[in-house]
Amino acid sequence: MAALKILFTTGTGLMSLGVIAFIIGMGCFFTRLFLRKMREDAEAARRG
Repeated sequence: MAALKILFTTGTGLMSLGVIAFIIGMGCFFTRLFLRKMREDAEAARRG
């Protein structure tokens, strides 16, 4: 429990949470981007 208290109450802990949230968000963004590009390429290949 002490680790969670440090994570949510200190500046360093909050910065760590911010970085973790940013990395997860970036992963979601790139996953969606890559999947969309793969669908577009597959559709373009089918057309011609």
